[in-house]
Amino acid sequence: MKTDLLDFALSLGASNASFVAVSDVVFDTSFREACERNACGKYGKFYTCPPDVGAIEDLISRAKEYLQAFVFQTISPLEDSFDIEGMLESGQRHNKLSRDVFAFAKEHIKNALCLSSGGCGGLCENCAKLTSEPCRYPHLASSSLSAYGINVSLLAKAAGMKYNNGVNTVTYFSAIFF
Repeated sequence: MKTDLLDFALSLGASNASFVAVSDVVFDTSFREACERNACGKYGKFYTCPPDVGAIEDLISRAKEYLQAFVFQTISPLEDSFDIEGMLESGQRHNKLSRDVFAFAKEHIKNALCLSSGGCGGLCENCAKLTSEPCRYPHLASSSLSAYGINVSLLAKAAGMKYNNGVNTVTYFSAIFF
């Protein structure tokens, strides 16, 4: 199964993919502080983001119940360091790839925990939370690595990947815990 997952992610356009022991994943509750400062603008607006996703200690505890994580990244070129449109487009491509890899994983791995760079990443135009409705796609919903307190730069290192891939590039990460 591991080879199938790796090959599938790479065939869809992941730049790199690797497996790490969950015991090598560094968790840090201070990442929740960035969420609370609303650095990405999603705090309180999505079911899969804080505070709705749950207490950081509970999320870390849940993630640590797994033994392995499959980590994959996409690396995209940008016109320049201020290419916000390129960053957003690359993020959308990464999130689409993540949803496809997550669907494959969920077909083959019972109780997989799927985490991405920006939560559901555009699955819905507007999260149902904004209209006080239940999540439209709970089986497809995913939280961000940061919401779970995962230090992504150290996750990249544990997976043998670069966190920063040079000037005029943007790199996104996702992981599947199993």
